[in-house]
Amino acid sequence: MISLADPRRAILYRMVIQTHVCPYGLKAKDLLRRQGYEVEDHWLQTREETDAFKAEHGVRTTPQIFIAGERVGGYDDLRRHFGKTVPDPKATSYKPVIALFAMTALMALAVSYAVYGTPFTTRAGEWFIGFSMAVLALLKLQNVESFATMFLNYDLLARRWVPYSYVYPFAEGLAGVLMIAGVLTWLSVPTALFIGTVGAVSVFKAVYLDRRELKCACVGGSSNVPLGFVSLTENLMMIAMAVWMGLSAAV
Repeated sequence: MISLADPRRAILYRMVIQTHVCPYGLKAKDLLRRQGYEVEDHWLQTREETDAFKAEHGVRTTPQIFIAGERVGGYDDLRRHFGKTVPDPKATSYKPVIALFAMTALMALAVSYAVYGTPFTTRAGEWFIGFSMAVLALLKLQNVESFATMFLNYDLLARRWVPYSYVYPFAEGLAGVLMIAGVLTWLSVPTALFIGTVGAVSVFKAVYLDRRELKCACVGGSSNVPLGFVSLTENLMMIAMAVWMGLSAAV
């Protein structure tokens, strides 16, 4: 039995039932152990047992952690107790975009190496933009309705013709896939050039002229990425790729 007065020991109450194992309970147990604590792990094995525990301690959620006889609280409270940051799900963040572009860049370099024996080729640059367009489209297509709602906040064409907000992710994905394959340039180039130009003008007007603070729909309708540089970059990449491939096809 763990002594309540021992400052290096903790008591953890977490829900573990047949249909649900609380992930925050597992996180709390792992964090306590990494912080050097010995953990007395108590399982709440039924809904009734869990509800009774909540009522007894006057809490609304589990897990609950006790250290040296004092209740610390849940997982977020435990992180604060150890001086660690607690992410705000509503806070703006560029992490999704950084992760996306980093991964598509690595994919492009990998494919270039597999095909040409070196990661650093002109084709790798083309693949990077094509992969980025395809993945960005995929994120939007996960929830087209949510994307369209956010997109209508700033896109000039979508505001005049609402169906465009639903067409956009399909057009971006199609152009990206065709550019990856290097086929049907007559279709991919004007598509990318059109949606990229409309998008760039819309973002520039909303952010730099109207000074509006909006969330970007570039990585889907549930993102917390602020509208601005990232969305403008996405559209400028499409324009640059369209111009490059158009010129290459003409040579």
